[in-house]
Amino acid sequence: MHPSEVLFQGTHMPVSIPVCDHYAGSEKLMQKSIALQQELGPVFDITFDCEDGASAGNEEAHARLVASLIAGEGNRFGRIGARVHDTSHPCFEQDVEIICKGAAQRLAYLVLPKVNSAAEVKRAITIIKRHAKKAGRDNLPVHVLIETHGALAEVHAIAALPEVECLSFGIMDFVSSHFGAIPGNAMRSPSQFTHPLVVRAKLEMSAACHAHGKVPSHNVTTEIKDTAVVANDANRAAAEFGYTRMWSIHPDQIKPILKALSPRSSEVHEAINILTDAQAVQWGPIQHNGKLHDRASYRYYWTILQRAKASGMPIPDSAATLL
Repeated sequence: MHPSEVLFQGTHMPVSIPVCDHYAGSEKLMQKSIALQQELGPVFDITFDCEDGASAGNEEAHARLVASLIAGEGNRFGRIGARVHDTSHPCFEQDVEIICKGAAQRLAYLVLPKVNSAAEVKRAITIIKRHAKKAGRDNLPVHVLIETHGALAEVHAIAALPEVECLSFGIMDFVSSHFGAIPGNAMRSPSQFTHPLVVRAKLEMSAACHAHGKVPSHNVTTEIKDTAVVANDANRAAAEFGYTRMWSIHPDQIKPILKALSPRSSEVHEAINILTDAQAVQWGPIQHNGKLHDRASYRYYWTILQRAKASGMPIPDSAATLL
């Protein structure tokens, strides 16, 4: 039996998507992002931005551009999504309709910003599902930005929605929503990892995602020249807060994020050895290097393999039956 059939009986298998989410707003940056994805492969997602990318009065044309690029030949891997305007914006449903009508079959996901409750997300999903279904697409994944007090208060309910596969932390809007009670330096390192209110928010969002098998995506690093800062932020987000994905806002940020959030080669090698031995005994308990392993640890090592695969890491043919 395939590991997914054995190890996740009675539970939903956790979502596995690339560890980096690169945002692009203008046509020039969208085209550059597509070219880079073609070069590196589907090891990072691209999110085309309608919320901040469209100038006032140009929202419809921008949404049509986004749809045409996602539906175009440049989208070789089907790993391009789009962030639409927030649900209170007059262009929200227009964005959804245009993008779904033009590109539903090739669209990786839609991102909802600035939501305030699980009920708001549900209403938005109803609209998305209606337009996606008209375009012949069922089960279009939805990503949700957690950046308001209301969204954080209901983060478990949002993460539990079956259509939601990823939550992203929007640190700048979250800090701003405290009207000076959280200092501005908490939008960046090191304070973003030490200020109690920001730490609480990040941990609650991450915990909600893992409780429901969804992906927690860490906020942007505004430093775009020093890639060491990006790498350090990604490492801390993963090691201390349990984040398995992170935003990128500049092409130079992509590789440091990939390196920081991808499993180490030694971890992948160990996972293959343990899972191969487990498969040989029909997933019963085994000993490996003097340590006992059973289905609880098998689930851990299987997710290591899934992350390695999503990151484009080389996996030997002998492990193909494990993926």
